[in-house]
Amino acid sequence: MTRGAATLALALFGAAPAWADDIADAIDQARKAYQSGDLGAAKQSLDLASQLIGQKNAESFATLLPKPLPGWEAEEPPSAVGSNVFGVSTASRTYTSAKGDNVQVEISGDSAMIAQLAPILTNPALAGTMGKIVRVGSQRAIQNKDGDIHMLVANKFLVVVNGAAPADAKLAYAQAVDVAALSKL
Repeated sequence: MTRGAATLALALFGAAPAWADDIADAIDQARKAYQSGDLGAAKQSLDLASQLIGQKNAESFATLLPKPLPGWEAEEPPSAVGSNVFGVSTASRTYTSAKGDNVQVEISGDSAMIAQLAPILTNPALAGTMGKIVRVGSQRAIQNKDGDIHMLVANKFLVVVNGAAPADAKLAYAQAVDVAALSKL
């Protein structure tokens, strides 16, 4: 990381809420380690900063998970996981109906792997081989034979709705995701 990039990162995070202090501290530690020639410590500190940013992104995703639909209950709070081995940040929530059906809604982002799915999920001919193409608001999604929904939002977020419930329940939960807000993240 160049001095200019580190300074820019610190300036950006310095104006952010208090949670960003840990991120800015990790970036600052990385800069100091880099300047002293300790590349291993610099990388570890940058990895920590990246993980902390992933956690914050996952927490943002969690706020966009739908509230339980009528007749359903949801776990509290939704789970949010920062960057995993593949660099994906994920938030998920499980919903249960009085009949015992369950639906899980998962929002994932922060990964080049998701961007690589874009050509498949946005190409109707390719997407059609994976399942039925359905509309979820203004979004196109794929619904497989089990009724699971896969939807790419803004070419950088993947919304997956699955579980042991009828296909119409899964579609209703996909439609309850705040896609407009997710697109703005």
